[in-house]
Amino acid sequence: MATSYDAIVIGSGPNGLAAAITMAQAGHSVLVREAQDTIGGGVRSAALTLPGFTHDVCSAIHPLGAGSPFFKTLPLKEHGLEWIQPPAAAAHPLDDGSAVLVEQSIEGTAAGLGEDRRAYLRLMGPLAASWDDLAPALLGPPRVPRHPLLLAGFGLRAILSATSLAHSVFHGERARAAFAGMAAHSLLPLERPATAAFGLVLNVLAHVVGWPFPRGGSQKIADALASYLRSLGGEIVTGAPVSSVSELPPARTVLCDVTPRQLVAIAGDRLTPAYQRQLRRYRYGVGVFKLDWALDEPIPWKAADCARAATVHVGGTFEEIAESERAAWQGRHAERPFVLVAQPSLFDSTRAPAGKHTGWAYCHVPQGSTVDMTAAIENQIERFAPGFRERILARSVMAPADLERRNRNLVGGDINGGVQDLGQLFLRPTWRLYSTSARGVYICSASTPPGGGVHGMCGYHAASRALRDT
Repeated sequence: MATSYDAIVIGSGPNGLAAAITMAQAGHSVLVREAQDTIGGGVRSAALTLPGFTHDVCSAIHPLGAGSPFFKTLPLKEHGLEWIQPPAAAAHPLDDGSAVLVEQSIEGTAAGLGEDRRAYLRLMGPLAASWDDLAPALLGPPRVPRHPLLLAGFGLRAILSATSLAHSVFHGERARAAFAGMAAHSLLPLERPATAAFGLVLNVLAHVVGWPFPRGGSQKIADALASYLRSLGGEIVTGAPVSSVSELPPARTVLCDVTPRQLVAIAGDRLTPAYQRQLRRYRYGVGVFKLDWALDEPIPWKAADCARAATVHVGGTFEEIAESERAAWQGRHAERPFVLVAQPSLFDSTRAPAGKHTGWAYCHVPQGSTVDMTAAIENQIERFAPGFRERILARSVMAPADLERRNRNLVGGDINGGVQDLGQLFLRPTWRLYSTSARGVYICSASTPPGGGVHGMCGYHAASRALRDT
C-alpha cells in the first residue's frame, strides 16, 4: 500500500466502486476501504442456507444495472460480468390463476392487458422510444436538461401518485395491479406524489433493457467493477472499517459511500455544525424483511407464465398492494404484504445443485421493525403457489437489524439510502448534493441523486464533482 493517495473511497458498494473507477480513469491514485471481509455493499452473494446454494444477500435483479449510462461505458464483460435475460421481465399473479407478464416487447405486454392494451401502448411507447434521451436527466443531479420538452412530458405523469396515474390511465384490474407492483419499489405509499415515476421508469427499463441478473449472483457485479478498478491501478482493502476520516492515509479527496448518519459519525469533526444539523434531519424510509430459501423444486405457481420471469410481484390487486405499502408507513405490518420474489435458478444453473433451486423474497415493514414476517410472506406465496412450503429445504431469515449488521448503509432496513419522496428525491442528502461542508470530503452513496438502485450513478456523479473541484 502507498503512504498517500489522490483519492480514498470509504465503502465498496457499486457507488463506491464507481466513484473509485471514475477517479482512477482520470489518472488519480485510489484506495478503497471496505469494512466487511467481502466487497459489494448491496451486491453481495453468499451461501446463506445450504452448501451449494448461492443467494443474493441484498439486491438480486438489476434493470438499472443493465440500463446504467455509466456501467455501459465500462468493459465489465471482459472482467467477468455476464447478464442473464429471462424471457419476461416480471410476472404479477392474480387470484384467478392467471398472471400479467411484463415482457421486453411493449406490444407483447399490452396484449395481456385486455381493455387497457391501447392505453398501455400510448403510455409506454413514447417513453421507451425516448429513454436514451431521458436517462441522463433521470439518473443524475438536478440541472438544465438537454431535452426540456421531453423531460417535461415525462414529468407531468411522473409527478402524479401511482394511484392517480393507474386509475386515470387504466380501467381494468390487470393493468392497475401490475403498475402497483412496479410503483411499490418506491417504498412509499402509492397515494404519495411522484410514486408514479418509479412505476414508469421500471416499466420502461423492462422494455428497453429487460430485467436481467448476473450469472453466478449479484456479487459478480462488484467483482467485475473491482477487477476493472485494479486494472487501472486502484487498490482495495477489505476488513478495514473506518471510524474517522482522520485515521486514513493522506489524500486530497475522500469519497464516502455511506448514508448521512455514518457521515456524521466518521467526519463530524470536519463538518460545520449547520451541515451536521441538516444531515441529522435526513429521513430514512421503511425497512425490509427478507427471506432466502433452498428449494427442492421450483416455486409451483398456479399461473405457469410466472416461470418465464425471474421477478414475481406477489400482492394481488392494486388496492391490496396500496394497503400493504400504506401499512408499513403507518407503523403497521400488513397481514397480506406485498412480496417481491426472485427465482434466478430457473435461468442460472450455477445458483443451486442439479435439480434444486433458490428463492429470494422480501416485504416492506416499518423502520427498524422486529416483527417476524416469515409466515406472512410464505402465506402470500402459498396463495399463488399452493404447495410452496413443501419444497423448502432450508431458509435464511433477515430482519431489518440483520440487514443493517451486514451493511451499515441499510439503516433500519431501508434499502434506498433514505426516503425518496419529493422532499428528498432531488436534493439529497442536502442542497449541496455530493459536496459536504468539508473541503475534499464528498458523499457518493444512494443518499445522493439519483438515489437507490444498482447503477453506480451516485458514485460517478460524486467523483465527477470532486474532479471538477480539484
